[in-house]
Amino acid sequence: MGYTNHSRDIRTFDLEELQELVKELGQPAFRAKQLFEWLHVKNVCSFDEMTNLPAALREKLAEEFPFNTPVELVRQVSKDGSRKYLLQFSDGVSVETVGMPNRNKLAVCISTQAGCGMGCAFCATGFAGLTRSLTAQEMVDQVLHVARDFGERVTSVVFMGQGEPFANFDATVQALRILNDPQGLAIGARHLTVSTSGVIPGIRRFAELPEQFTLAISLHSAIQSTRNQLMPGVKKYTLLRLHEAIQDYVEKTGRRPTYEYAMIEGVNDTNPEMEALVDFCAGTLCHVNLIQLNDVSTSILKPSPIEKVESLQKRLTMHGVETTIRSSRGSDIDAACGQLKQRQSASSK
Repeated sequence: MGYTNHSRDIRTFDLEELQELVKELGQPAFRAKQLFEWLHVKNVCSFDEMTNLPAALREKLAEEFPFNTPVELVRQVSKDGSRKYLLQFSDGVSVETVGMPNRNKLAVCISTQAGCGMGCAFCATGFAGLTRSLTAQEMVDQVLHVARDFGERVTSVVFMGQGEPFANFDATVQALRILNDPQGLAIGARHLTVSTSGVIPGIRRFAELPEQFTLAISLHSAIQSTRNQLMPGVKKYTLLRLHEAIQDYVEKTGRRPTYEYAMIEGVNDTNPEMEALVDFCAGTLCHVNLIQLNDVSTSILKPSPIEKVESLQKRLTMHGVETTIRSSRGSDIDAACGQLKQRQSASSK
């Protein structure tokens, strides 16, 4: 392999590659295991912290290999304890990440792309378009950054920040597996959730994975014309085909998918819209997460009144559909669903 690839982040090496590396450096074989533990179990960010390695080896490694950890540009703290970070990668591209503490648990919402190409009408991320997809390591780095900032173990991760995970499928699955690895962060597969806007080929591939990862679908309307207006990026994946793909997913995996439904006044909270949603869900294994649309200042769309949200919850429950109203976290710092951007706003500089 040769270890002269200076730009390669040391944390992307697996155990075999580390074994080869220590051999090339003339070090005893057990150093590979030590290195692996520092990198993937203790998640350190510099060779200086690897106290059981000889100083000369640490210096040599530091000359050869970078830690491309993201730099925190902005950190905002919400009154509910959530924290939002603007993190910048080594090429200057930045994304937002949110940490949400709840009693003795810590959930992290990460981005899979910088920006997003889906162009959903109610989401701030899509306004600027897509910059690029992230690597698996860049996704994992967001989780590690939050864990270090809180000084706590992360117990769940939602791939619900910027981007469409299934437009970056392989890197997303790689990140899921790194987070799930019992030798690494050891986050249970059921506590790792991927949210798609309804990219059918991705749902079908996701159903084939052996792990019990959780699937969430941004639905937002069960009427095709409304959904096309709200979510133009997935127009070609019709609701009929989406419904079929999800039923296949349920049959294959036996797992309950979640539908995200952000309620928008006068758009998807009318009587026909509610009826269509009940029809779409009734008699299937699913969970509906109702969200009062989070205000995006640049959008003309406004949140439904809470009474409407509660009335839809009642209707769905009456038809045997498991439904919750998601309490929005971090909306005072624009960290809630649909509010993530890539820019530093004037007020946070």
